[in-house]
This record gives sequence, C-alpha cells and structure tokens, in this order.
Amino acid sequence: MASQPAREWLGIQSLPGATQTKLHELLSKLKQEEVSTVTILVLGKGGVGKSSTVNSILGERVASVSAFQSEGLRPMMFSRSRAGFTLNIIDTPGLVEGGFVNDQALDIIKRFLLNKTIDVLLYVDRLDAYRVDSLDRQVIKAITDSFGKRIWRRGLLVFTHAQLSPPDGLEYAEFFARRSEALLKFIRLGARIKKQEFQDSMIPVVLAENSGRCKTNESGEKVLPDGTAWIPNLVKEITDVILNGSDAITVDQKLIDGPNPNDQGKFFIPLILAFQYFVVVKLIKGAIKNDTKNEKKPLWELRDMGLANRKF
Repeated sequence: MASQPAREWLGIQSLPGATQTKLHELLSKLKQEEVSTVTILVLGKGGVGKSSTVNSILGERVASVSAFQSEGLRPMMFSRSRAGFTLNIIDTPGLVEGGFVNDQALDIIKRFLLNKTIDVLLYVDRLDAYRVDSLDRQVIKAITDSFGKRIWRRGLLVFTHAQLSPPDGLEYAEFFARRSEALLKFIRLGARIKKQEFQDSMIPVVLAENSGRCKTNESGEKVLPDGTAWIPNLVKEITDVILNGSDAITVDQKLIDGPNPNDQGKFFIPLILAFQYFVVVKLIKGAIKNDTKNEKKPLWELRDMGLANRKF
C-alpha cells in the first residue's frame, strides 16, 4: 500500500523528553498560525538517507532501510496525528538509475502526488559526498521541470552522515560551508533561479545523523558535532519554511502533464499580429504617399495650379 491513513503519532513518545517538548512547542506554533496539516516531500538520489531521516523524524521505523536492498519503485506516505495536528511525510525512490536521472521514478512520484499539496520539500544528500557534478544539476533540473522552480521556495537542503571528520585537515564548520555552497550553487543553476532572487530567499541547510552511533547530550538527544540537537533543529527549520510566506505547491493534472506543446508561442501571437499590422499598414501608407507624389498630374490640374504653359 503506497499510503496509510493517519494514525496516532506514538513514535514521538520514543524520542527523548527534551526533544518531545521542543516538537510540541513547534506544533503549537503551527496551530497558532492555523496550520493543522503539513505534507513533507522527501527527494534525492538513492542511498543518501531519505528513509532513515523519515524514520528519525517520526521516531519509529516506518520506512525500510537496508544497505543491501534496492529502493522500492513507489513512493510511500506515512501519516501521523497528534493533538489535532496531522503530519504527512512522503518517502520516495532515488532519482538516479545507472548514472542518469530516472524519469520513470519522477513520473511515478508526480502521479502519486496528484491532488496533494506539498508544504515542504526536503532535498536530501550526503555531507560526505565530496563532489558536486553535472548529475546533481540534472537531478535538480528534473525536479524543477516537474514541479516548477517555486518548489525551491519551499525547499530545505538536508545533509545526512553529518558525524564525520572532514578531509584535508579542514575545520568542520569550513567543510560544511564549502559543501553547502557548492550544492546550493548547483541548485540555483539547475533550477534557473537568478542570483539575486536566490540570495533574497536562500534555501536553508540543515544537518542530520541517523546512525545509532550518533553522539547524545545529557538529555539523550542526538547531537551534531557542535552540540546542536538535530531532530528538533530540523523540525524548527521545517516550521520556518512553512511560515515563510510562500505558497505551497498543489499538484494537479496540469502540473503532471507538463506544458502543452500546442500552447508554445501562443503568448506571442497577439504581439506578432500587432507588429505585422503596424508594419504592413505603415508600408502601404508609405507606398500610397510615394505613388501620389510621383504621379503625373493632368494638364487641367497643372493649369489650375498655374504651372501649365497654357498651350493646349
């Protein structure tokens, strides 16, 4: 079954008390803004930790995770309710197959999302994937072509495998900044977002560490190298995206089908007709004026004008 009816969010009770308190505060903040349902779409390449991140947020193992098992071909939506609030998280198959963008997977995802509203896009990648190449740009372009570049106004970049030792003796903060900057640049290029426009609505970047070996603080919360409890931090950033003033993305049939090739250029037809009208009319008027000027006038007209030699 691709989706499940909303069930009581019991998994939240398995999280440390401090994390539960912070999550309840954030849910209350959303309800105060009259937001009672949130749908999160999780996208990315395969093996980057999408399903593990879904499990971490919900506090239960809902999505299958195996290093030796290929990802399913269909999206899965997990719905949980808590105190009048409903959280939907949609886990999806990887968007790359054999070194190319998997158009079939994207098509399946779009059709699964029909008549659903996307409140937040989590674009997931690994922090320890040191290279950013043309494939990343192709994946981002494919997402943009599928959902429109407005989806990135609702986007959040999540780097998993955050508990690492940076290479080449780099400081952790510097490595994180470089990795973020490199991928954000490719998002801007792949999504065809103008530089100024991108700077005005910068996509937030957060870290995640789903491993059971993740360090914890005195409250038992999983923490990043800088001591930040990452699960409530991620949910806080999700809350900020929801309340950033941009419109959520509703997936309708028109969005799934994409632009109609028969509609291409229709916008320019009135402009072309207007151009042709004014140019042609101007040419005709000019020709008439020129013909009138060069026309040989009859003698009677010349006589009246006093130009004839009056010899008839």
